[in-house]
Amino acid sequence: MINFAPELRIYLHTGPVDMRKSFDGLFGIVCRDFQRDVRDGGLFLFLNRRRDRIKLLYWDNDGLSIWMKRLERGRFQRPPANEDATHVVLDATELSMLLSGIELIGIKKRKRYVRPSREVA
Repeated sequence: MINFAPELRIYLHTGPVDMRKSFDGLFGIVCRDFQRDVRDGGLFLFLNRRRDRIKLLYWDNDGLSIWMKRLERGRFQRPPANEDATHVVLDATELSMLLSGIELIGIKKRKRYVRPSREVA
């Protein structure tokens, strides 16, 4: 299992993506649908139509990296999203549960302390 920092921004594309897409194709989807630049940081997730494959695209300091997982049995569960949304924002815990096959619907998050951001003047 791979681990990610808790502060990492993780974006899951809500529509199915052709898994034949590689670096440039996925980069284009990020620019068009997420309206972001991969090089600014973050992890971008893409599922195929059957939801038995997932690709993760991220900037690795000096180049793009892709990580892919193919399930031999079962499907990845896409978290609920608004109909018009192009992506869903996840945290590292939700990503770990998604990759492990834990059902995300019905999970309750308890309130936790969040340190207020300090603005530098």
